[in-house]
Amino acid sequence: MIEAQATARYVRTSAQKAGLVLGLIRGKDVNHALATLKFARKAVADDIARVLRSAIANAQQKDGFSGDVDRLYVAACYANQGPSAKRVRPAPMGRAFRVLKRTAHLTVHVAERPARAVAAGSEPARRPRAGAKPSARKAAARTKKDKE
Repeated sequence: MIEAQATARYVRTSAQKAGLVLGLIRGKDVNHALATLKFARKAVADDIARVLRSAIANAQQKDGFSGDVDRLYVAACYANQGPSAKRVRPAPMGRAFRVLKRTAHLTVHVAERPARAVAAGSEPARRPRAGAKPSARKAAARTKKDKE
């Protein structure tokens, strides 16, 4: 299984704001993640998309990559806090307020999903929904016993 990562350092946003957008793509396929970032209404989404594309390119360069980008997914993504630039803003009566211009380090890990070896005509057994009625659960259990 191929894994690759990419990091953008000193991105001019706070780690908290970037983490909100990174939460949208965590665990998704890379194509779906790029589409999500394209329509996200946050400025940091463009920077995250750039990092994701770089991680995909890094995975393609690794030995043992199958060549199928559709099998890649976002395994992990996070934003760490970078250094904050301190600035001074004038305030009334000769005072000054400190302004923190925060930065973040964005990291995206992509990995390759293992190929599924599903036999033709066989479907995985389905579980009843979590909120299903007890009668539905019993019926599902009965059909499971009948199959065995």
